Amino acid sequence: MKSKKNNIGLFFVGLLIFIVFLFPLYWMVVTALKTQTEIFEIPTPLWPRDLTLEPFQAQLSVSSDTLRGFKNSLIISVGATLISTVLAIPAAYGLARFRFKAKKPLILFFLITQMLPSTLVLTSLYIMFARIHLLNTYLAPILADATLGIPFSIIILRSYFISIPKELDEAAVIDGCSHAQSFVKVMLPIARPGIIVAAVFSFVYAWGDLIYGITFITDPNMRPITSSIYNYVQQYQTLWNSTMAFGIIAIMPVVLIFIFMQRYIVSGLTNGAVKA
Repeated sequence: MKSKKNNIGLFFVGLLIFIVFLFPLYWMVVTALKTQTEIFEIPTPLWPRDLTLEPFQAQLSVSSDTLRGFKNSLIISVGATLISTVLAIPAAYGLARFRFKAKKPLILFFLITQMLPSTLVLTSLYIMFARIHLLNTYLAPILADATLGIPFSIIILRSYFISIPKELDEAAVIDGCSHAQSFVKVMLPIARPGIIVAAVFSFVYAWGDLIYGITFITDPNMRPITSSIYNYVQQYQTLWNSTMAFGIIAIMPVVLIFIFMQRYIVSGLTNGAVKA
């Protein structure tokens, strides 16, 4: 009986936490469906009386900057994800399987980079990209996003590779595989959930980036979708319904990725949760 009461209490606590975290998303959707006049009513209605889809129609129109920003963000995010994932896989495998003197300082360095703000390297990256003529190209934000995506991917993948028994490597070598062949044919297929987790988080980070996109790209036709948020902040007012509609459309790729990849994400995070 006591256990049943505890379960009921935990259920209501979980439900309360769920509502608290879900309410901002609900309010975003509701605000996007309201008229500008209804948004500033006091008290503000919890559901729009005059439901309108005009903000969404404006976002998806051919002349809108949203669709162009979608294309730009997709190019930048996919490029950064490919670079960070491809480079992080062998680096994480090496840190998980081989012993060398600089191993612990290197892991500590990767951990420290996760605590540093992206603005810390902004100036140095800008100077470097300007000297090699990469400003106003997609390659500049791609490389900048990859520099912060690589350490995180290495940390995630290293933990996953550690969770894979070393006996599998030894068995592959006994069967005639070289270390490179055992890595490609044995380790990579087993580590697929961890690789997907690293790729997903690298993509999400690059998709939500704003500072690199507006710093390294001055051409508005090449800027990512996140830069379009400034279109709705006017001199005398902010178009809140259009802003919220833009936000909903902008986060849809990330939401869909987590919905369809949640099985791999949960598996990759839990299987790699071992003592390093």
